Amino acid sequence: MNQSSIIRTSTAELYDANVMKNYARPAITLVRGRGAQVWDDAGNSYLDFTSGIAVSALGHCHPHWVAAIQRQAGELIHVSNLFRHPNQGELARRIVGQAGPGRVFFCNSGGEADEALIKLSRLHGVAKSGEEGKCFKVICAKNAFHGRMFGGMSATPQEKIQKGFRPLVPGFVFGELNNLQSFADLIDAQTSAILVETIQGESGIHPCTPEFLRGLRQLCDQHNLLLMLDEVQCGLGRTGKFYAFEHAGVLPDAIAMAKGLGGGFPIGAIWVRDRFADLFQPGSHGTTFGGTPLACAAGLAVLDVFARDNLLELVRTRSGPWLEALAKLAAEYPAQLTAVRGRGYLVGLQLASDPGPYVNALRERGLLVVSAGGNAIRVLPPLIATAEELARSVEILRAVFAAKA
Repeated sequence: MNQSSIIRTSTAELYDANVMKNYARPAITLVRGRGAQVWDDAGNSYLDFTSGIAVSALGHCHPHWVAAIQRQAGELIHVSNLFRHPNQGELARRIVGQAGPGRVFFCNSGGEADEALIKLSRLHGVAKSGEEGKCFKVICAKNAFHGRMFGGMSATPQEKIQKGFRPLVPGFVFGELNNLQSFADLIDAQTSAILVETIQGESGIHPCTPEFLRGLRQLCDQHNLLLMLDEVQCGLGRTGKFYAFEHAGVLPDAIAMAKGLGGGFPIGAIWVRDRFADLFQPGSHGTTFGGTPLACAAGLAVLDVFARDNLLELVRTRSGPWLEALAKLAAEYPAQLTAVRGRGYLVGLQLASDPGPYVNALRERGLLVVSAGGNAIRVLPPLIATAEELARSVEILRAVFAAKA
């Protein structure tokens, strides 16, 4: 038995015997990555257009990112938030410079970032009403996804997420995405905030319209509510802007971010507008691992490459022809591919049937993608994906659609 077979058998057996079965993983073991490609333990290569579910913004093993991680690992890894360190201050400065005057809190994931936003909304409710427990409701969107912790899960009106975990955290109500009146109708004296994904990801890539986002901003201004935007999946350059809401020209009161911020290393953060940044005081929120020297070094390396390579402009430039080619594919195979949604390198392919067989067939032909709600496939190239790699993804998709026609 050769070494690769030993690794493959051993890994499969280790997972089967020891890892919880809360993921329905395919029979594939990935062992190496470079750029937009990954390889499995049998030597097969794949175009990785999952990007670790929008995490690997710079692809795999980007030289600048790797060097930054290696250098920091040899200097200082963890000190806790009881002390300052240069990387956290500098990464916060860059985020504030991008988002606007405010302050940043670092955590470890998108789920934690969303929890921090929910806690912020409670503190705003207390400040607004003068009494704890009087103003705490958050208006979210139907089909939203805000993580799997109890607050975020309660803000996620999906049975597959909530089932088995009731009773949930109270105080969440839900309007129709892009229906401003449905949100306005839910506002009352108990409402403290509105929380939406700028582009819904898990439910199949459903963007907020610019008009809807601007309308939410007006509602929040009128009723002294926080406008909180979840940019965990759609932010950090994925649409060709640093944040997806920039396309609408609005400014939120708080932003949740994670995934692409660390380029593969776990990090999450929230930015809070100056006016509300002092709601968190010592003791009101914290984290042991959030914003470590190593995590912030990863984030700084990602932002270095954004600036050095003009990466956001490249995403805007390269995504145009790619999206046109995907739209042409939908015209060629309308019985299978009924719509193409999204922006930049955040794309949802709406299928007429279960995406599972398509995801499997694409993987067999060398393209990795992610399924989503509502019979959709998410296609999430790393931001460094070339025009040639994007074109190759279309050809693989075309081959699969043709084979299933």
